[in-house]
Amino acid sequence: MQTQPEVTHRRILNIALPVVLSNATVPILGAVDVGVVGQIGEAAPIGSVAMGAIILSTIYWVFGFLRMGTAGLVGQAAGAGDDNEVSAYLTRALLIAGAGGLLLIVLQPLIFWGAFWLSPASAEVEGLAREYLFIRIWSAPAAIAVYALTGWLVAMERTKGVFWVQLIMNGLNIVLDLWFVLGLGWGVNGVAVATVIAEITGAAVGIWLCRDAFARLAWRDWARVFDRSKLIRMGLLNVDILIRSALLMAIFTSFVFVGARFGDVTLAANEVLIQFTYITAYAMDGFAFASEAMIARAIGQSNRRRVRKSALYCSFWGMVTCVTLAVFFAIAGTWLIEVMAKSTEVQTEAARYLPWMIIAPPLGCAAWMLDGIFIGATRGKDMRNMMMISAAIYVLAVFALLPVFGNHGLWAALLISFVVRGITLGARYPALERSIS
Repeated sequence: MQTQPEVTHRRILNIALPVVLSNATVPILGAVDVGVVGQIGEAAPIGSVAMGAIILSTIYWVFGFLRMGTAGLVGQAAGAGDDNEVSAYLTRALLIAGAGGLLLIVLQPLIFWGAFWLSPASAEVEGLAREYLFIRIWSAPAAIAVYALTGWLVAMERTKGVFWVQLIMNGLNIVLDLWFVLGLGWGVNGVAVATVIAEITGAAVGIWLCRDAFARLAWRDWARVFDRSKLIRMGLLNVDILIRSALLMAIFTSFVFVGARFGDVTLAANEVLIQFTYITAYAMDGFAFASEAMIARAIGQSNRRRVRKSALYCSFWGMVTCVTLAVFFAIAGTWLIEVMAKSTEVQTEAARYLPWMIIAPPLGCAAWMLDGIFIGATRGKDMRNMMMISAAIYVLAVFALLPVFGNHGLWAALLISFVVRGITLGARYPALERSIS
């Protein structure tokens, strides 16, 4: 078995920091997309791009299991020194991505009909959004493949590659946005074409960065790639992660819908404040990814000591990040609210609930870090079951707290779900260690 690197703080930071930097490019791209169509001077193009992007982001998000599952399985194979499986798992993931993308292209009329039925818009906005979606859907295989390629790079601790994929993909998208929309006057279709080219380019860059996997014949050893036991293991893990992620999305979606009953001002304030949670998640991704890679490798080595050391070291940096963000939100939270919302009413309302955002990072730290640890351990069943418990507690908390505390009760219920997820996953951690032979 090949020698594996020791668990060190330097190793964690080398994995985590490129992910944090790559995440920083995501909101910039969204702002440019909206900004360039905003120069057209009409409301409908902005609404159509926003609606189309949300629809596709939600659909692609379903395939997020491909990144998490690939990271855990490839990391364990790498830890065990099984280079052939490292290559074969990437082929399996890319085949799933390709099949999923082609299925979306075939089913696009049905998918888009359902999306607009759930979220009706004006005839003008829907018409432009349909044009946007019809163009963008053709890069679905590439967009989904990026999940698989990112998971492989994380598992191999090559997160600088993740950074370059995101930087090139989002940077190219921004440049093409400006050229196609402002230069050539293609409008909404220009934003869509720019994204298609950028996603295909991103997948191509990812494949090039994963070229080591294709240097071994195992990547096209079809008997190995379609090994029944390996496919079943991968399938079950991905289904568990999908269910877990769907429940998490349901919690955040219901949070928005339930908050709407308190009026437009409170709804807008909640939307501003939820961005604080997304900022925390983007920052925590780096250390969660580090724990995925390091835990997976340690389990592949059957090294219980390294599993525990990886969990402790990564969690230390996760807590440092969360405490730092809590202090930052306490000092600059009011300023951030004023930047994101120009309405005085919304600013005042958001400031009322800002304390929840200050305590959210420390309270959610365990949940974010344990997610990464359990992904690396490929314990999807535990993640699924603990999320079920968390979602159930969230629902009970909403019913119990909302009538008494109003919107404060809604925020409390959301944070309670974070805490419950952390506690329940933490309770399952000893079993994770015991499972290592």
